[in-house]
Amino acid sequence: MKRGTIILISGIAIVGILIAMFASNYNSFVSAEEDVDQSYSQIETQLQRRADLIPNLVNTVKGYASHEESVIKDVTDARANLANANTPADQATANDELTGALNRLLVVVENYPDLKANQNYQQLMDELAGTENRIAVARKDYNEQVAGYNKKVKRFPGSMIAAMFNFDEKEYFRSSAGADQPPTVDFGTE
Repeated sequence: MKRGTIILISGIAIVGILIAMFASNYNSFVSAEEDVDQSYSQIETQLQRRADLIPNLVNTVKGYASHEESVIKDVTDARANLANANTPADQATANDELTGALNRLLVVVENYPDLKANQNYQQLMDELAGTENRIAVARKDYNEQVAGYNKKVKRFPGSMIAAMFNFDEKEYFRSSAGADQPPTVDFGTE
C-alpha cells in the first residue's frame, strides 16, 4: 500500500472513532436526562396521589372538628400551593408546607377519639402513610438520578458535550429550611 493511502485510512479511522465516542457520550446524556425526568414524574405522581387524598381526609375531619377551621384551611391552602408548584424547589417547599399542615391536623385529631376510631379515617390515614413512604422513595430515587446526571455534566469530556448541547445541571428535590423541625401548634386559649 502506498503511504498516502495508509494515512488516509488512518485518518478516516481516527475520525470514525471520534464520531463514535462523541455519539456515545451524547446518547448517554440523553439517557441520563430521561432517567432524571422519569424519576421526577414518579415524585409528581405520588404528590398528586397525596393531594387527591387530602380532600377526603379534610371532609372526614370536618364532620368531627368543625370548629377547627384554621387548621383545616391551612391544609386546604397547602394542598393548593402544592398543586400550583412547578419546579422541584417549589414542590419541595409546598410539600413541606403540606406536611406541616397535616401534622397540625393530626394534633387536632388527637382530641377526637371517635374520629380516630372511624373506619374511613383509618383507611385514609393508612393510604396517606403509604403515599408518604412512596414519596420518600421517589425523592431518593430522583436525587440519585440527578446526582449521576450532574456528575456527567461536570466531568470531562462530558462537560464539553453538555455545554455544546445545553445539558444543564438538574435541581435536587430538597426540603426547605426548617422542615426537619416539628411544627408549633397553638390553639390559643379557650
